[in-house]
Amino acid sequence: MTILDISLIAVHVIASLTMIFLILLHSGKGGGLSDLFGGGAGSGAMAGATIVEKNLDRLTIIAATVFVFTTVLLSIRLS
Repeated sequence: MTILDISLIAVHVIASLTMIFLILLHSGKGGGLSDLFGGGAGSGAMAGATIVEKNLDRLTIIAATVFVFTTVLLSIRLS
Protein backbone atom coordinates (compact mmCIF):
# COMPACT_ATOMS: atom_id res chain seq x y z
CA MET A 1 0.00 0.00 0.00
CA THR A 2 1.27 3.40 -0.92
CA ILE A 3 0.71 6.78 0.65
CA LEU A 4 -1.91 7.49 -2.05
CA ASP A 5 -3.89 4.39 -1.11
CA ILE A 6 -3.78 5.24 2.59
CA SER A 7 -4.85 8.83 1.96
CA LEU A 8 -7.70 7.67 -0.31
CA ILE A 9 -8.91 5.32 2.40
CA ALA A 10 -8.73 8.12 4.97
CA VAL A 11 -10.73 10.49 2.75
CA HIS A 12 -13.22 7.69 2.05
CA VAL A 13 -13.76 7.02 5.77
CA ILE A 14 -14.16 10.73 6.49
CA ALA A 15 -16.66 11.07 3.62
CA SER A 16 -18.57 8.03 4.91
CA LEU A 17 -18.85 9.38 8.45
CA THR A 18 -19.76 12.83 7.15
CA MET A 19 -22.54 11.36 5.01
CA ILE A 20 -23.93 9.41 7.97
CA PHE A 21 -23.93 12.56 10.11
CA LEU A 22 -25.50 14.75 7.41
CA ILE A 23 -28.19 12.23 6.49
CA LEU A 24 -29.17 11.92 10.14
CA LEU A 25 -29.57 15.70 10.30
CA HIS A 26 -32.18 15.69 7.51
CA SER A 27 -35.76 15.93 8.64
CA GLY A 28 -38.05 13.05 7.86
CA LYS A 29 -41.82 12.92 7.82
CA GLY A 30 -42.15 13.80 11.49
CA GLY A 31 -39.12 16.05 11.78
CA GLY A 32 -35.62 14.99 12.60
CA LEU A 33 -32.39 16.11 14.14
CA SER A 34 -32.36 19.14 11.85
CA ASP A 35 -35.12 20.60 14.05
CA LEU A 36 -32.45 21.22 16.65
CA PHE A 37 -30.61 23.54 14.28
CA GLY A 38 -33.60 25.46 12.93
CA GLY A 39 -34.51 23.08 10.11
CA GLY A 40 -38.07 22.58 11.30
CA ALA A 41 -39.75 25.85 10.44
CA GLY A 42 -43.27 24.74 11.26
CA SER A 43 -46.18 25.93 9.16
CA GLY A 44 -47.29 29.17 7.61
CA ALA A 45 -45.03 31.49 5.67
CA MET A 46 -41.94 29.62 6.84
CA ALA A 47 -43.16 26.22 5.56
CA GLY A 48 -40.75 26.18 2.59
CA ALA A 49 -37.17 25.04 2.59
CA THR A 50 -35.04 27.21 4.83
CA ILE A 51 -31.48 28.28 4.23
CA VAL A 52 -30.30 25.69 6.74
CA GLU A 53 -32.05 22.89 4.85
CA LYS A 54 -30.70 24.08 1.50
CA ASN A 55 -27.16 24.21 2.86
CA LEU A 56 -27.62 20.79 4.44
CA ASP A 57 -28.72 19.43 1.06
CA ARG A 58 -25.68 20.98 -0.63
CA LEU A 59 -23.28 19.57 1.95
CA THR A 60 -24.85 16.13 1.62
CA ILE A 61 -24.47 16.22 -2.17
CA ILE A 62 -20.82 17.25 -1.85
CA ALA A 63 -20.12 14.45 0.65
CA ALA A 64 -21.89 11.92 -1.58
CA THR A 65 -19.86 13.05 -4.59
CA VAL A 66 -16.60 12.68 -2.68
CA PHE A 67 -17.76 9.27 -1.44
CA VAL A 68 -18.56 8.03 -4.96
CA PHE A 69 -15.32 9.44 -6.35
CA THR A 70 -13.18 7.78 -3.68
CA THR A 71 -15.10 4.51 -4.07
CA VAL A 72 -14.32 4.40 -7.78
CA LEU A 73 -10.68 5.36 -7.24
CA LEU A 74 -10.22 2.75 -4.54
CA SER A 75 -11.79 0.05 -6.66
CA ILE A 76 -9.42 0.90 -9.50
CA ARG A 77 -6.31 1.23 -7.31
CA LEU A 78 -6.82 -1.80 -5.07
CA SER A 79 -8.01 -4.33 -7.64
